[in-house]
Amino acid sequence: MGAANNPFLELLTMNDRGEGHTFKRFDGQLSNLHLMVTKMGQSVHQQVQDALTAFRTQDIALAQKVLARHSDIDRMELAADAEIVEVIARNSPLASDLRLVVAVSKSVGDLQKIGEEATRMALLLEEIRLESSTPLIESLMDGVDRMGVLVLSHLDTAVGLFDQWDEQKALYVIAGHQRMDGDFQAELHRVMTCLLEESLDVKAAVRLVLLAKSLDRIIHHALNLAEYAMFEIYGGFDLSSEA
Repeated sequence: MGAANNPFLELLTMNDRGEGHTFKRFDGQLSNLHLMVTKMGQSVHQQVQDALTAFRTQDIALAQKVLARHSDIDRMELAADAEIVEVIARNSPLASDLRLVVAVSKSVGDLQKIGEEATRMALLLEEIRLESSTPLIESLMDGVDRMGVLVLSHLDTAVGLFDQWDEQKALYVIAGHQRMDGDFQAELHRVMTCLLEESLDVKAAVRLVLLAKSLDRIIHHALNLAEYAMFEIYGGFDLSSEA
């Protein structure tokens, strides 16, 4: 995608007239930061998608792959943190430069937390399968599947903003969070009702509730990502929200 269509890339090739600071002189560090957070976002999205697929299909092997890749997400976070420290120490970024660095730093933190939720979901599946050989009730799995679709849609849009900027999509994620949260809570209520109506092992039921809570937290982290993207371009967004 060309810089003309992506403000993130424009910021890496333009002068900030207010501060007289030039992104080109950062020796590619800011561009590298942008690429790092984009790649990390894509990896985390894949982790969540695979964790949900593993749960839906009861695929232990896929769940174990999610667990094995968790260390990759941690390494990405550490690499990004190190790059951020170096950028600040060497260049003392100002204005839009600083906004980019702050947005990346905040985004990396939320992405790492999303990765942790994916790992947690994979562990929950392992625990359920170890403790019970009985397949989970289909109606319950359908509810989990619907919640997963909502979460992946929200996360996909938020993560995609760093690769392909779309202001309307960012605003949709932010303004539509309440609607999305309402849809999610409705699905969670259906799952809880099914848990009460069906004869299900208590431990398995608890783990399904924990899975739902992980999905809920991912939605809130996705909201944060959209706000950071808006802050990077325009500034002025409150970065104090935490999931």
